[in-house]
Amino acid sequence: MNSRTLPGRNTLAGFTLIELMVTIAIVAILATVAVSAYTSQVQKSRRTEARTALLDLASREERYSSTNNTYTNSPANLGYTGAAFPITVGSGYYQVSVCVASGVTAPNCAGANATGSVFLLTATAIGTQAKDAACATLTVDSTGTQGGTNTTCWK
Repeated sequence: MNSRTLPGRNTLAGFTLIELMVTIAIVAILATVAVSAYTSQVQKSRRTEARTALLDLASREERYSSTNNTYTNSPANLGYTGAAFPITVGSGYYQVSVCVASGVTAPNCAGANATGSVFLLTATAIGTQAKDAACATLTVDSTGTQGGTNTTCWK
């Protein structure tokens, strides 16, 4: 008896086309799930980068305010290079802008001044991160209130 044949059969053992196609379909489904999970985690990591940039900028505003008794929207006063905001931060997936105005609540940024008693910092998604519509913008104001498109983006 040949080791490659079964008793009473003259065929070789192997995979059928159907078995191969089922295997390929399973691998494709697993790859689809893995890619979507990976994309979601990449978006979350980029959001973390934007949150970190906003909180760093807020602390720079507070440091500036402690010595000048006012907030500023000048990048040079806050230790950044560049002529004006918005400034692209981190890996280039968010732009950060500063709005400073006089008042007691966060400014609406219409007619904002160069200095003032309140600020609103905004990180706006750009490039491929703009596809993350749920967290397209993140904000923090001079009272420490965190917001944006969706407040769960801060968690």
